[in-house]
Amino acid sequence: IATNGSIFCWGGNSNGQLGDGTGEQSSTPVAVVMPSGRTAIELSAGDTHACAIMDDRSLFCWGHNGYGQLGDGGQIVESQNSLIPIGVDFPSGTAVREVSAGGWHTCAIVDSGDAYCWGLGEFGQLGDGTTNDRLTPTPTSSLGLGRSAVAIAAGGDHTCAILDDGTVACWGKNNYGQ
Repeated sequence: IATNGSIFCWGGNSNGQLGDGTGEQSSTPVAVVMPSGRTAIELSAGDTHACAIMDDRSLFCWGHNGYGQLGDGGQIVESQNSLIPIGVDFPSGTAVREVSAGGWHTCAIVDSGDAYCWGLGEFGQLGDGTTNDRLTPTPTSSLGLGRSAVAIAAGGDHTCAILDDGTVACWGKNNYGQ
């Protein structure tokens, strides 16, 4: 993120993960096509998608959408990529505090401290008690009763959150003890 709130990305772009409106890779930084009138305050890059929190605390994602990890609620076909940032389908007025783009899923914390995840759920990495894929942000049930999240990190097939009491909760694939 540049000091003026614009975003620059570089590298592979076969899934539109550079957000510049093309599918062309670039070894030098290219400007992400920003939503009209918005600037970015936080950015997270996953395997082949990226997400940014904007200055109004809305969330936009771009790139690979094979499992719904862009969180647009199916506005674009689930298997289609987005070459530019598209809005994540949170209820109106939801303020996003933190985002983490994982391998094939995305998670975010909103101002209430609730954690939401969406995308590939095959290994339980969405934390909603299922192994279903989700096209829209879905509240996680993995924080514990009365707990809220203060930080979140989405890995390849698992997710961890630091909770308000200083403990850590993790969920998803555990084949190496993650």
